[in-house]
Amino acid sequence: MIELTDLTRTFTTRRGAPPARALAGISFGIDRGEIFGLLGPNGAGKTTTVRILSTLLTPTTGTATVAGLDVVTEAMAVRRRIGVAFGGERGLYDRLSARDNLRFAAQLYDLPRRDTKRRIAEVLDVVGLADAADQRVEAFSRGMKQRLHLARALIHDPEIVFLDEPSSGLDPVAARALRELVLELRLRGKTVLLTTHYMFEADELCDRLAVISEGRVIALDSPERVKASVRVASVLEVDVLDDHTGAVRAVSALPGVVSVQVEQTAAASRLIVRIASEGATDLPIVLGVLADVRTGAAFERRPTLEDAYVALLEERAS
Repeated sequence: MIELTDLTRTFTTRRGAPPARALAGISFGIDRGEIFGLLGPNGAGKTTTVRILSTLLTPTTGTATVAGLDVVTEAMAVRRRIGVAFGGERGLYDRLSARDNLRFAAQLYDLPRRDTKRRIAEVLDVVGLADAADQRVEAFSRGMKQRLHLARALIHDPEIVFLDEPSSGLDPVAARALRELVLELRLRGKTVLLTTHYMFEADELCDRLAVISEGRVIALDSPERVKASVRVASVLEVDVLDDHTGAVRAVSALPGVVSVQVEQTAAASRLIVRIASEGATDLPIVLGVLADVRTGAAFERRPTLEDAYVALLEERAS
């Protein structure tokens, strides 16, 4: 359904400055009915990729097709086959009701008047806003607005849906509801391209994913295979109650330690220690080198997609 081949995109930032490179030749394909994730740090090229595929930007070089249509030479035809939800506060009319927002979107897609009322009712039901159809959007919560964005993207019944960080800023309940909606789209036969910073979200939803760094694809596979591809066999987490600088140095010197990441919590500095191979270093060994440091909670766990993601980016930087 989607095919990218050696796609590049550069931007001119200011007069006389060299062009900034957002994409440096990415290639991948997305199958029909697949939920495909794009992961990467800020500035990696995720949103640029989505904007090219949704015909909002043109590539500098390379090609991209959506449903067999070229995104540059057949842009109008592509737009009729896709739905786009960028989320946030923009794109909705606060003084209008949810129903009127969708009626306006239906007119933009030249949806026949005889079908508009039915489609509005259908998509409001899909996103769980049927009871709020006639409320002004200015009274909606952020989660409700995100669902209305998704309803707008679905109003013309597209084959392909682009979701750019749809759960950003949502509370856990609203984010869970949105994830359930994404899974519902796959059951309805839609192809979904999702960008997200939430690794657990990508792990839960995506059939396959691509990790992008500095405009290049550095991993492309299922979440399980991406996790298995990096050299992280186990992860230790230890809360350090004193200054963590010396603790990080001591733990980093242990055999098999791939990386030591520090996360600040309200009460402690949490060391996240990623170990390369089973048996190289374990929790008692780590606590042993921290014998002179006050520690709190400590435990071992299996690697997550976030651990694999961090390891991939660190390998790329080294």
